[in-house]
Amino acid sequence: MIDDVVKLFKKLGTKDLRILTGIEIGMKDFEWVPIEELMKYTRLPYSTLEYKLGLLIKNNMVVGVKNPYEGYQIYFDGYDALALNAFVKRGTISGIGDEIGVGKESVVHEAVKEPELGLGEPQGVILKFHREGRTSFKSVKRTRSHLNDREHFSWIYAARLAAKREAEIIKELYPDISVPKLIDNNRHALVMDVAKGTLLYKTKLEAPQWFLDEIIRQIGLVYGKGYIHSDLSEYNIFVNEDGVQFIDWPQYVETSHPHADELLERDVSNVLKHFKRKYRIDMDVADVVSGIKSGMWS
Repeated sequence: MIDDVVKLFKKLGTKDLRILTGIEIGMKDFEWVPIEELMKYTRLPYSTLEYKLGLLIKNNMVVGVKNPYEGYQIYFDGYDALALNAFVKRGTISGIGDEIGVGKESVVHEAVKEPELGLGEPQGVILKFHREGRTSFKSVKRTRSHLNDREHFSWIYAARLAAKREAEIIKELYPDISVPKLIDNNRHALVMDVAKGTLLYKTKLEAPQWFLDEIIRQIGLVYGKGYIHSDLSEYNIFVNEDGVQFIDWPQYVETSHPHADELLERDVSNVLKHFKRKYRIDMDVADVVSGIKSGMWS
């Protein structure tokens, strides 16, 4: 739980953070980072390192093995702490609020960013931690084309790369496409503006056809830039009085992807099924997809 991480984060010293960083770096080359490598990186004597590692293990920030050698991995709580440390040092966030979303591949929290130069009111933001690889490294690798050529693979790499991909595509699309603005990215975490409105699946729309047209138009604008969301549904579309916003972008693909047509059709089908089920609006998937590809909707 991130609440536990925040409490423990306040108690972490520079040696603790250095140990966590050393394990993070070591996991690029080792499944379990040998104690000898940690001693080289941290420059701590074995007795001090052993004591500190014991506390980090007790607090679920690190896990370790003794056979066939003494080695360590960073755990999600420890990785969260490193990202939080970076955000706090940069002044990106100054406080964390309630958990507002949790899934197999991410955890989302409310957070607070202090105003620039200390002027004005604190800004509410969203803090998203990626969790790719938490349940099954192999299944994540199998379903993520950008991981297929990676021999050495860990959840750290999967989560960090997913956050990097999402940060890059948001910066590429904003502000031409209606997505929340990216504020910062570190490791497996993103800080973004709060999405406007409410999630589509939770909302009773007064003008459903207008919102459906706007969603299709945004899909068309994304396609015109050369991308497909590829995981779009009523669960990651926000609606507000001015329009819509799309969230959750780590699975995006380029329109040159070998399965681009299939993924675009799936996105459109998910949206149309929702509007047909909830509002009895019936549009043909093939016609909408054809219009998007021809530029009619952009």
